[in-house]
Amino acid sequence: MQRLNDAFRIWRRFCKHKFAVAGLVVIGLLIICAVFAPLIAPENPYAIGNDFSAAPGKEHILGTDQIGRDVLSRLIYGSRVSVSVGVGAVLIATVLGILLGLESGYFGGFMDMLIMRIADVFLSFPTMILLMVISSIVGPGLDRIIVMMGILGWPGVARLVRSNVLSIKQLDYTKSAVALGFKNQRILFLHILPNAMGPILVNATFGVARAILVESSLSFLGMGINPPMPTWGNMLTDAQSLTTLTARPWLWVPPGMMILLSVLSFNFVGDGLRDALDPNK
Repeated sequence: MQRLNDAFRIWRRFCKHKFAVAGLVVIGLLIICAVFAPLIAPENPYAIGNDFSAAPGKEHILGTDQIGRDVLSRLIYGSRVSVSVGVGAVLIATVLGILLGLESGYFGGFMDMLIMRIADVFLSFPTMILLMVISSIVGPGLDRIIVMMGILGWPGVARLVRSNVLSIKQLDYTKSAVALGFKNQRILFLHILPNAMGPILVNATFGVARAILVESSLSFLGMGINPPMPTWGNMLTDAQSLTTLTARPWLWVPPGMMILLSVLSFNFVGDGLRDALDPNK
């Protein structure tokens, strides 16, 4: 009952953050588009038509690209890639970061030193450049991008979890659990981890926004997910020429706006969660 009351209190505090609520609505719509893309999209995003670079009209609400494909349909299907990359990469990074951060913070000693030094090595490389190098070696692809971003994203989560574990394990209820002889796994996953989930959830929300930006950047550079699979990043690739930028805004404004809205929405939700979970506010 107490946990239910705490959840309602957190939700009420979250709802006071208007931008966070608006961001949550946008994220909900984005997920609906990703899940039900075949039902929502007016046309096949891969179908090549006869209207090349057609302006928005009744037949094509957002116009067509250079080879006659419907921009709106490709935009809707592109949400699938963004949601998959964002959630998949963050899920992998969070699971790895939690396991390694718990191990490092609770047991300390040699394992703590080893895990943190490995994390320092990972953090010393520019993530974008490292992703580009790995992508050029293993080749582009949705599953590869998700795995690569997930593996490269764990150090930040591990350091966050470790810092929380170091403080939580000094509290009385943790010391009592140790004195009662509870197993380490029970102490870690039933006593420490639940009380460290607030910062982890906030970090994961911001991580989804970062993952969407990174995937879009890689696809824009041709090292992420290649056509014909539609992504917001490779849709922008087709709009690099000055003629397209000035005369065909429907080719770059919609995907650019979707990247902007999705990243802002996840950041707003992260801000709202941070304020709602902060016991000092």
